[in-house]
Amino acid sequence: MNASRLTILFFFFALATTLTGCDAIAGIFKAGAYTGIIAVFIVVALLFFIVNKMRGPRP
Repeated sequence: MNASRLTILFFFFALATTLTGCDAIAGIFKAGAYTGIIAVFIVVALLFFIVNKMRGPRP
């Protein structure tokens, strides 16, 4: 593993241990349903981007 992948792995590990799923969802939807939908969309798009960057260029 190179340093950038290790950093990303550490970042996700830190997020997974500090935020529980129920607390995160409750906080998002307390702000409003539309805000929650937008936040979930942004998180999914960000994860998709990160996974594609970790795969590397496609031939």
